[in-house]
Amino acid sequence: MQVLSLMTRILGAFCVLAVPAMAQDGGAASGPIVVKAIGVGIVILGAGLGIGKIGSSAVESIARQPEAAGAIQTAMIIAGALIEGATLFGLIICML
Repeated sequence: MQVLSLMTRILGAFCVLAVPAMAQDGGAASGPIVVKAIGVGIVILGAGLGIGKIGSSAVESIARQPEAAGAIQTAMIIAGALIEGATLFGLIICML
């Protein structure tokens, strides 16, 4: 809960600080690069959390039921590949 509160405060600070920055004249176009970097970071963070959750659940399932290890491993690999595909799509969208 504290992490969510901290992230909300940081996002609010970005929003408040973006208004004066957008009102200024031209200059270097570093704003879009920063936004893309933040987007890529969020995408990678989500993918890492998803793959970590899949891995931990698979290991826990194999520990409980070792005879089903093959089926669990196959399902884990398929789910990981789907997450990686969605991550790649998100990264491409962030870079456009």
